[in-house]
Amino acid sequence: MKKYGRLLFIILVLVFIYAPILILALYSFTTATNIGAMRGFSLHNYVTLFTTPELREMILGTIVLAVVCAALATILGTAGAIGSFYSGRKASSFINTLNEVPVINADVVTGFSICILLVVVLGISKDTYIPLIVGHVTLCAPFVYLSVIPKLKQMDSSIYEAALDLGATPAKALRSIVLPQISSGIISGFSLAVTLSLDDYFIATYTKPATFDTISTYVVNATKGAQTTIKTALWALSTVIFAVVVLIVVAANIRALREGMEENRKEKVSA
Repeated sequence: MKKYGRLLFIILVLVFIYAPILILALYSFTTATNIGAMRGFSLHNYVTLFTTPELREMILGTIVLAVVCAALATILGTAGAIGSFYSGRKASSFINTLNEVPVINADVVTGFSICILLVVVLGISKDTYIPLIVGHVTLCAPFVYLSVIPKLKQMDSSIYEAALDLGATPAKALRSIVLPQISSGIISGFSLAVTLSLDDYFIATYTKPATFDTISTYVVNATKGAQTTIKTALWALSTVIFAVVVLIVVAANIRALREGMEENRKEKVSA
């Protein structure tokens, strides 16, 4: 009974998580204007999504913003993780504590604080996109730090020290020894940063220019009086995002499985 109870609980959790997404995806392929009234099959929502200039510009702007902010956050988060790892115990503990604050802090507080500091105190206009970029980098960098630190702890630090003993400069040893060993953590941090930037609503609301919308802010505003065709096109957008995420996760798992099989094969051959 315990075994079936655990299985039933897992099934209920999966249904609770994925059923709303699948229902939304199903309705995106219909002519329905509201959830609940199933109508005929149609690709109208997807045609609207990719042919409406307003939607295309919003999607492209969000993706560009996410990639730029994720790249900056990856550089800062990786540099911070490496600096913390090679610092003394007290300095490392202090940096770790500081990194936890933005992670635990509410996004609405972070966004409002950045808006006050940059826009009100320093007088930087939101139209420059600087407050928006700073806000998203502030949101993403701590998570990159958390992705890189475990890889540094798993790394064999003696290799870096050996490179220094053999005459390599610290910069060359960093590029040739440290970065390749923590590359998986850097990639994971970058991917997480892109996801966080795409998903953010509160920080973007406080810091974005008035004429610019991310996917999250556009979706929220679209529920407050947008045309029906735009609303239903957003069902298609949600479906596309979900499908892309599923493909990325499946591809990553297949790659990890193949790498594991390749490593096992090499170990058997060497044995």
